[in-house]
Amino acid sequence: MRGLRGEAAIAGVAEFAPTRKPEKLWMGLEAYSELARMALDDAGLSISDVDAVLTGNNLQEAQMFVPATIIEYLGVESHFSEVVDLGGASGAALVLRAAMAIEMGLCETALCMLYTQAHHRNPKAPPVNYARDWGGGVWGSPQAEFEIPFGAVQGTYGYAMIANRYAHEFGLTDEQRAKVAVDQRTNALAHPHAVFRNTPITTEDVLNSPMICSPLHILEIVMPCMGGAAVVVTSKEKAAKTKNRPVYVVGGGENTTHRSVTYEPDFTHSPIKAASDRAWAMSGLKPKDIDLASLYDCYTITVLLTLEDTGFCAKGEAGRFVMEHDLTYKGDFPMNTHGGQLSFGQAGIAGGMSHVTEAVLQLQGRAGDRQLRKCDTAFVNGNGGIMSEQVSIILRGA
Repeated sequence: MRGLRGEAAIAGVAEFAPTRKPEKLWMGLEAYSELARMALDDAGLSISDVDAVLTGNNLQEAQMFVPATIIEYLGVESHFSEVVDLGGASGAALVLRAAMAIEMGLCETALCMLYTQAHHRNPKAPPVNYARDWGGGVWGSPQAEFEIPFGAVQGTYGYAMIANRYAHEFGLTDEQRAKVAVDQRTNALAHPHAVFRNTPITTEDVLNSPMICSPLHILEIVMPCMGGAAVVVTSKEKAAKTKNRPVYVVGGGENTTHRSVTYEPDFTHSPIKAASDRAWAMSGLKPKDIDLASLYDCYTITVLLTLEDTGFCAKGEAGRFVMEHDLTYKGDFPMNTHGGQLSFGQAGIAGGMSHVTEAVLQLQGRAGDRQLRKCDTAFVNGNGGIMSEQVSIILRGA
């Protein structure tokens, strides 16, 4: 099939350590500037090399013209500028779009950056209305009329509904879901910047933690925090001259089917399958060829569905699969070796970018104590909304 030819590579990454109580209150433009500096330094490139800027839609200083505002502040001239609004899938989507633009000849070096400012809003700004802002319940929306008045607010209820339906159709135990959280916490213990780097947990800890929305316990749900990340994607020719092992983007796919869980076509078969199928076909690789699975994990049930719909195991077998495999960086199926968002931390819209940066660090042999003995290929999946917006990318080291 037509698609990426592996002519664009990730050359550098940068990430703020996720934190619940930031030591420095960055304004958005300050944060993006620092992330750009760090990522370019990591790659051995300079701001003069940059000719494309891709970001999310949550810049405090501008509700419109977001790329232009960042471009102006950085002092670059961009030949390709993009805002991506795919929630947790935005990180993978930025990288995919940058690779596409580079291969088409629209630009040569792209900065892909995401940052969350949720923990230092303007004190004069109105309080966050999560039912409206996260739930999409603005006047006139289906959510405002048919969901929010009945208590269907935010994501947890939606993922709990998915977990319950999955258990009804295929069988799923609390212990199987908990295994995901426990193994990822083990990975976080080896990451010096993870929010939960000093707090091991057991299956019993997960099952005894407070029930938030049945059947999901608090230790099965992401830890919101503050943070940000940046990725430098550049041409194959320029990547060969940078400091780190080039990480080529060799496959990608995207699929969006709905906004609200109410309109989800099928609770147990997600849009991930169509996105990942395209990525696999484009790359020529198969699940058995992958050394690292870096899968979006806002909830434990998200991981289980992703394992199935990306082809790492058959439909209905994810519970058995996680019990039969060691998902830690020491194990036979390394997954989310940074701890995932469940234990590394979820920095808002930037949370999904941690799956990209971790995959790059592993492929470049720079993951420290959690480094895999062999890592030449990685599969990354980003998930937005309530299992609704999906982006899969496949990365391969030079």
